[in-house]
Amino acid sequence: MPTGSRGHLVKETRARLSSSAHPAARVDLYCRLIERIEREILPHGVMVNNQYTRWFEKGEFDLIDLRHFLTQFLVFSNFFIVAQLLEAINAPTIEAMHASKEILMNELGVSFRNPNKKTAAQDVAARDQDGAVEFEGTVDGSVFRFSAAHFEWLLRMTSHLGLRFKDVGKRRHGTRSTLFFCDELARIYGSEDTSIGLGASFALENWAAAGFWKELIHGLQIFKKREVPGLPLGFFTWHDMVEDQHAQHTWDELEQEFFAHEDVNEEKFIRGAVEMLDGVLAFWNGLNADGLTRTSVRKVAS
Repeated sequence: MPTGSRGHLVKETRARLSSSAHPAARVDLYCRLIERIEREILPHGVMVNNQYTRWFEKGEFDLIDLRHFLTQFLVFSNFFIVAQLLEAINAPTIEAMHASKEILMNELGVSFRNPNKKTAAQDVAARDQDGAVEFEGTVDGSVFRFSAAHFEWLLRMTSHLGLRFKDVGKRRHGTRSTLFFCDELARIYGSEDTSIGLGASFALENWAAAGFWKELIHGLQIFKKREVPGLPLGFFTWHDMVEDQHAQHTWDELEQEFFAHEDVNEEKFIRGAVEMLDGVLAFWNGLNADGLTRTSVRKVAS
């Protein structure tokens, strides 16, 4: 995520686009959108003050806490597929559909293939062993394997904690806040309205790049060392690497989409982004409330 004082992004963007072929009026509209992103999206609570992940980072949780977290995360992981399919269906261009399908197919079990690096088969084998996995390239021409699906990758992790397939991934396993988040993903991220969907996608990418993966990994490493030495963390470390690579791409894609589609509506974009982040925050706040409730019960019991 770009850093700097408020207004820095607008100044940098205006200076960079001043010599472009884009009409000056369109550049003004884009800079106004960037200003609103700085003011209304980047300071959102889920990006700057996620109380749950800050607590999780300390690694003070126990096995029951971790099982609960992963159970909710697996519901989100499974139902993200629904939202991603809707985004592909509602894509405004064939290029956007291809981009959505890349994410969808990778989620389902088609590894990214970088022609300049190892083969897709080697990549999937690495994932099976919780090793280094390719995080850029294309799914086009790659191979599908059940074990490469993100859900199954997480399931291999939870098997070390006593959670089985029947225990995770269904709506019945989700709390109210988790199901709200999943439904908001389908409604906003998968919206038929291009402006709303674009705003939601931009917001999710910026949330994913805001550092929460690192907080989760740090806490998991502490727990692993203390209680389950063989716990595989590849799902989380892979996603952290992906987001480090994609942070700048998110802004590049926003600029490309904005100037490619003159019908992008600023108000709808901002609304889609903010409502999507509200949904993400509801998920983490729900987990935080669950943890506080359990802490209170334990104190009473003791």
